[in-house]
Amino acid sequence: MLDFGFASEQEIRAALGQRLRAQRLVKGLSQADLAERSGISLSTVKLIESKGQCTLENFLRTLIALGLVDELQALFVLKPQSIAQMERAEHGKRLRAPRKVRLAEPSP
Repeated sequence: MLDFGFASEQEIRAALGQRLRAQRLVKGLSQADLAERSGISLSTVKLIESKGQCTLENFLRTLIALGLVDELQALFVLKPQSIAQMERAEHGKRLRAPRKVRLAEPSP
């Protein structure tokens, strides 16, 4: 299995396309069936599976049509690294990025 941490963007896209193809085949769907169910063109399905190229919208449509959208549930979930982060998450405090320090502009 490809380790996404060391893979290029193209390798990740291709691996995701291959995984979607495998899921489609397990479900016994043809590319045309998937295209119809997801509301995208057959050529788009072929492009997704062969190169992993598509818009986010078409990717999500494909996941929904394959019944895989639940797989996204854990994606980008903030995992607290310390007790302080856990406490902040419990209190629902707004988190802001640190402010950028501006250098003083020289006076005219």
